[in-house]
Amino acid sequence: MENFDASLSPYFKALLGTRDTRVKGWFLLDNYIPTLVCSIIYLLIVWLGPKYMKNRQPFSCRGILMVYNLGLTLLSLYMFFELVTGVREGKYNFFCQGTRSAGESDMKIIRVLWWYYFSKLIEFMDTFFFILRKNNHQITVLHVYHHASMLNIWWFVMNWVPCGHSYFGATLNSFIHVLMYSYYGLSSVPSMRPYLWWKKYITQGQLLQFVLTIIQTTCGVIWPCTFPLGWLYFQIGYMISLIALFTNFYIQTYNRKGASRRKDHLKDHQNGSVAASNGHTNSFSFLENNVKPRKPRKD
Repeated sequence: MENFDASLSPYFKALLGTRDTRVKGWFLLDNYIPTLVCSIIYLLIVWLGPKYMKNRQPFSCRGILMVYNLGLTLLSLYMFFELVTGVREGKYNFFCQGTRSAGESDMKIIRVLWWYYFSKLIEFMDTFFFILRKNNHQITVLHVYHHASMLNIWWFVMNWVPCGHSYFGATLNSFIHVLMYSYYGLSSVPSMRPYLWWKKYITQGQLLQFVLTIIQTTCGVIWPCTFPLGWLYFQIGYMISLIALFTNFYIQTYNRKGASRRKDHLKDHQNGSVAASNGHTNSFSFLENNVKPRKPRKD
C-alpha cells in the first residue's frame, strides 16, 4: 500500500491526495488484494453459478432472505442515522468539506463509512440469491456492474478520502437501501406482494440520488476546499454511468410493463381471459433466452 502511494507522480498526488493514515490497520483496508480477490470470485460465481443451477431445481431461500433483508435494512438505517448525526455534529459544509477539518466528527464519519464499504461485500449475496433461486433475468449488466464496482471504489475512497465530501452519496444511498431492502424483505413473503406498490419509486429515488450527488460533487469543483479534486471528477463520471444504466433499466422495465398491461387488457376484452402478473420485471430481454421454463414450486 505504501509503495503504491509512493509511486504516484506529484501530479496525481496533487489530484488524489495521499493515503489517509487514520485507517491504517483497519480490517481489509491495508491491502487491496483481498478486495480484488473477492471481486474476482464474485464475477466467477456470476458466470459459473447459472451454469451450475441450469439443470437443478431452484432453492426457495425464503427464511434466510427475510433475515438477510432485515439485517441490511437495519444496517442501512444505522449508517444513515450515524452519517446524518456526524455531519451535523461536525458542521459539515454542503458545498465542499475537507477530510481533516472536523476533528472527532471526522472519525465518526470514517467509522460509519467503513461499514458502508463492508456492506458492499455483504451485498454480493443479492446476486447469489438470484442464482440460487434461478432468477437469472435479474442478473443484468447494471446489477453486476454496480455491485462489482462499488466494493472496489470504496476501498480506494476509504484509503484516500474516508470522510469530508465523501459522506453525501453514502448518506443518500443508505436511505435508499432502507427502502429497497425493506421492500425485498416484504416481497419474500408471497402474501405481502399484492400490497407492495413502491418498487417503481425506489428506482426513481435512485435516479434522484445520482443527480443530487452530481450537484453536490460539482459544488466541490466550483467552490473547492482541501478535498482532492480528482475524486470529485471521478465521482461525477461514475454517477453519469449509473444514471445512464438506471435510466435504461427504468425505461425498459416500466415502459414495457405498461405496454404489456395495455396488451393484456385488450386481450381480456377479446377473449374474456384474465391475465395474471407474477411481480417480476426484466430489464434486459436478451438475458431471458438463458432462462429455461421450469416446474412451479411452492414458496
